[in-house]
Amino acid sequence: MAGLIAAHARPIHNTEERPRVTDALNAFTPGPQPRVEGAPGGPLSGITFAAKDLFDVAGFPTAAGNPDWARTHPVPTRHADAVATLLAAGATLSGKTHTDELAFSLNGENAHYGTPANPRAPGRIPGGSSSGSASAVAGGAVDTALGTDTGGSVRVPASYCGLFGIRTTHGAVPVGGLVPLAPRFDVVGWFAREAGLLARIGRALLPAGQAAPITRLLRLEDAFALAGEAVTQALAPAVAQLAGRLPVESTRLAPEPEGLSGWFGHFRVLQGRDAWRTHGEWVAAVEPAFGPGIRDRFAWAASLTGEMGEAAEAGRQAALRALDAALTPGTALLLPTAPGIAPRLATPAAELDAFRTRAMTLTCIAGLGGLPQVSMPVGLLDGCPVGLSVIGPRGADLALMEAVEGWALPLA
Repeated sequence: MAGLIAAHARPIHNTEERPRVTDALNAFTPGPQPRVEGAPGGPLSGITFAAKDLFDVAGFPTAAGNPDWARTHPVPTRHADAVATLLAAGATLSGKTHTDELAFSLNGENAHYGTPANPRAPGRIPGGSSSGSASAVAGGAVDTALGTDTGGSVRVPASYCGLFGIRTTHGAVPVGGLVPLAPRFDVVGWFAREAGLLARIGRALLPAGQAAPITRLLRLEDAFALAGEAVTQALAPAVAQLAGRLPVESTRLAPEPEGLSGWFGHFRVLQGRDAWRTHGEWVAAVEPAFGPGIRDRFAWAASLTGEMGEAAEAGRQAALRALDAALTPGTALLLPTAPGIAPRLATPAAELDAFRTRAMTLTCIAGLGGLPQVSMPVGLLDGCPVGLSVIGPRGADLALMEAVEGWALPLA
C-alpha cells in the first residue's frame, strides 16, 4: 500500500482501509472501504463524499460493477482527477459505491452485487448507473457523492431518490482515472441533499468563469407531454412558483413527426457505437459475465454500422443547431427529469426497458448538446419523488446551480 500511495503525483492525506462496515443500503462495494482525509482548511473541510466505482482510488480496485473488469485491470496507483480535486479542496473520501456494469444501464440493478436501496421510495429501484452514490447520499451515509452521466446516470437516480443532481457540460470536469462508457457523452456529476452543497462542490470541480445568470425559462411542452399528465401535475406547483419569479415561455425543439423520439434514436446509435469502440475489444477477448440487459446492449452495439453512425451524427448536428438557437445567454430549458417515479423492484424486464426508453428520450436532450442539467427534487407522485430539471447553455453549470439555490423551491 505504501508504495502505491507514494506513486501518486498529488498528496494523499491519511489514507487508510476501513473494514467492511454495516451497509444496510447496499450502496458500497464489497470489501474494505477507503478513508482518505481531505486537505486541512480547504473550502470543503468537514464534507464527506463517496465515489462511484468507475473512479480510481489509489490502492483500491476499480471494478466498474463487474468482477471480470476488476480481475483484468490493475489496481490503480493514482486517484481519479475528480477525486483528487475534492480531496485537495478538503472533502474526505468515505467509500466507493456500486454502479451498473460499465455504466450501461439506468436501473441500478446489478446482477453481481445486487440493488442499492432507494431510501425515499422503499421497494423501488434507485436508478442507475450511479445507483450506489444516489443511495448513499439519500440515506445519509455521506454528504455528497460522485457519479457519472452518459445517458442520464446521475439525473435519473436523482429524480428517483429525491436528490439534487447535476450532469455537467461535456468536458468541463476532467475525466482522468475514470472508466468510460461512451466518451463523446460521458461527464462527471454529483448528488446532494441541498442545493447549496451541490453548488459548493461545483465551485471546487468546475473551471473558473461565470456565464450569464438564468433569467428566462423555456418550458419544453413535448417533454412534459412525454412524461404524462400525472408527472406534469406533480411538478405543476414548482413550475407555477418559477413562473412567478421569472419569465416562463412554452416551446418545442424537436421537429415532427419524429420529435424527441427521433433525437433519442440518434443518441442511442451514437452512444452504442462509442461504447463498442471503447470496450468491444475487451468484451470480445474476455467474454465477461454480464447481466442480461448489459449483455444484450453490448451485443446490439456490436451490430451498429458506420452508415448508421453517420446518419445519427447528422441528426445530432440538427439537434445541436436547435439547442444553440434556443439557449441564448441567460436562458434555460425546463422539463421533467424522468417520465415517472422509480419503478418497483422485480418489474418485468420488458416493462423496465420500455420505461428506460422513455426516460432516455428526455435525458438525451442534454446529452446530444453536451449541456449541463440540474435535477431538483420538488415533486411527489404516489408518495415518491420525481424531479424537475433545468438545462442551460454549455458552460453555464455554476449559473444553473446558483439559480436553483436562489429559487429555494420547497422540496418534496
